Amino acid sequence: MDKAKLKRSGQVLAPSLFTMGNMACGFFCLLACDINEYTTAATCILGGIAFDMLDGRVARFVHGESLFGVEFDSLADFLTFGVAPAYMMYGLFLKDYGIWGGIAAFLYVLGGSLRLARFNAVAQTGQGSKTHFTGLPIPAPAGLLASYVLLYEIVEQGRPVRTFGPLMREIPALAALGPFLVVGLGLLMVSTIPYAAFKQKHLAEGRNLKLVAAVVAALVLMYFYPQNTLFVLALFYVISGLMGLVIRRPKPQAPQAPDP
Repeated sequence: MDKAKLKRSGQVLAPSLFTMGNMACGFFCLLACDINEYTTAATCILGGIAFDMLDGRVARFVHGESLFGVEFDSLADFLTFGVAPAYMMYGLFLKDYGIWGGIAAFLYVLGGSLRLARFNAVAQTGQGSKTHFTGLPIPAPAGLLASYVLLYEIVEQGRPVRTFGPLMREIPALAALGPFLVVGLGLLMVSTIPYAAFKQKHLAEGRNLKLVAAVVAALVLMYFYPQNTLFVLALFYVISGLMGLVIRRPKPQAPQAPDP
């Protein structure tokens, strides 16, 4: 193997290691669910999100983008953000609804798979947007469900953790919305609602002062209230697309008076 091919192999391998970490997180989430360790399962999903955020950036940094990397990343995402959250939610909540709980979990998995398939199809045509995603990107609902499970486990186990009191009081009540939440997230993934992608170059370089201030505030809150902040951030992103629809809805024009 010549030096050029060896260098190219190394460039492709570097981001693939992070994708492998993402896939490992999804696999160990499933194992944790089987022994009812749902805090561990949710943490694995959040770990997968961290790996998923890094693999693309590493690929661009080392110029290791490849068709193999795109397909491998999709397989890892399907396991960690599609199958694993549905399995976790079924084991913790949805199994109590019998066959309907199983159907709700499957609809989430189906929505995630269709979302990934559409994303890959659009990416191969080179027509993807750099400013927004079409439909809810699959890591977002996985992060929302994982952060919710972390809060639910804190309440159930009565662990002495610093939290937002008003939010924590509502966490057990939200469990009753489990099937609707899971199905709703599945539908958002296959919707055509635009969601911010945060890929613009000026954002990455930190020239947007509002974004920098928001990131700093989020990091401060993450330090003091990590579980609550993760849940609030994930929830805000999920509903941001719906809020955008309302904001962008054209206002009805007042009828004009007829000419005299």
